[in-house]
Amino acid sequence: MIQKIIDHISFVLIITVSAVFAVCPDETQVCLSLASGDLNYESTEAIAGFQFNHDGCVTGAGGGDAAAVGFTISSSSSTVLAFSFTGSTIAAGSGILVELDGDVTEDCLLEPFIFSDPNSSCSYF
Repeated sequence: MIQKIIDHISFVLIITVSAVFAVCPDETQVCLSLASGDLNYESTEAIAGFQFNHDGCVTGAGGGDAAAVGFTISSSSSTVLAFSFTGSTIAAGSGILVELDGDVTEDCLLEPFIFSDPNSSCSYF
């Protein structure tokens, strides 16, 4: 089971810094914005998992659409990671990806933001 999850997460989509915290340009699959600790997303693809680093500003993570679809959400002193043990996904669209606790600003969230798709295949943008 663990190897299956690792295999599933091993193929990912990577968002470049130009796509983060910006109006979503044409053909960009996932765009993010931050509002009062809510990490918002706009996605043209379903999201099967995500991971990003931070500089210590995040003290907790939970809620949002990630929790609503049953993702396991984990935060540490440097990383936030979320995925599903059952294969559930966040549908394409927009909303709150995850709620972040702490003194969270755009400057403390570090690239790259990594997203996996439902088929564990790479998509480039």
